[in-house]
Amino acid sequence: MQSLILLRGLPGSGKSTLANVLSENGRYPVFSVDDFFTDQHGNYQFEFEKNHVAYQQCEDNTRNALQTGIEKIFIANTFTMLWEMEPYFKMAVEFNCKFFVVTVEKYHNGHNIHNISEEQLQKMAEKYKVKLL
Repeated sequence: MQSLILLRGLPGSGKSTLANVLSENGRYPVFSVDDFFTDQHGNYQFEFEKNHVAYQQCEDNTRNALQTGIEKIFIANTFTMLWEMEPYFKMAVEFNCKFFVVTVEKYHNGHNIHNISEEQLQKMAEKYKVKLL
């Protein structure tokens, strides 16, 4: 049975690093909205007006991987609000796969590569919803 695993957390929490470890260094795919804004040399350039295209690309990549039967698929995005995960919930049901949501917390004093200010991170944290039950 396939598994769809969402890794969520604030920028700089370590989502991408954990995804790389869990994907066994690329054996299983990792998709992210950030992929859209990262060139082949690893340079990241965010463009807010293209954010909706990046989200759609991430969803499309996930759907394509599910259709090909890949055993484990990882998605590493902030997912600060529950509605952002909804397309993935629906895909998990559609493809009858196991679904996991893993929250990554920042315990390593790392910095986010997106140059998001502490003030903006605080605002994101205030919107962050966790469903424990």
